[in-house]
Amino acid sequence: MKKSNTAYLSQAAMIAAIYVVLTYVFAPFSFGEIQVRIAEALTILPVFTPAAVPGLFIGCLTGNILGGAVLPDIIFGSIATLIGAFCTYQLRNQPPILAPLPPILANTVIVPFVLRFAYGAALPIPFMMLTVGIGEVLSCGVLGMVLYCALGRYKNLLFLPARRS
Repeated sequence: MKKSNTAYLSQAAMIAAIYVVLTYVFAPFSFGEIQVRIAEALTILPVFTPAAVPGLFIGCLTGNILGGAVLPDIIFGSIATLIGAFCTYQLRNQPPILAPLPPILANTVIVPFVLRFAYGAALPIPFMMLTVGIGEVLSCGVLGMVLYCALGRYKNLLFLPARRS
């Protein structure tokens, strides 16, 4: 295995592990109609490395499984994170303030339907879009941008370069 492949897999695995730990530690408010999933702050990482895309997906998938989520939540919640991470990677050359938007939008649109149809949540879908959206703005927007600022000065030392397509 080439050194760059090893680094890519190592970064993806580390990001997945951190996502799982954050989801599990903050489980009381990582799930439900009103949620702030602290681990979603990591969705800013595709700006720094392409390894974050599979890392976030695997981390979310594993976190949902360990958190006791039902199968539709495991599948569609993880797909929402994958969509957000992939689109954030596509925005890597744009102004950083745009980077949190894809995961915020993907989760705001997908998760309320999961809550309604997988868990039978009685709240109206638009209300759950509001509550999930607020949680995503806090985790991806606020905490994600804090993470971006903290890592920004070290990005050339910590991560694989984001390849330009």
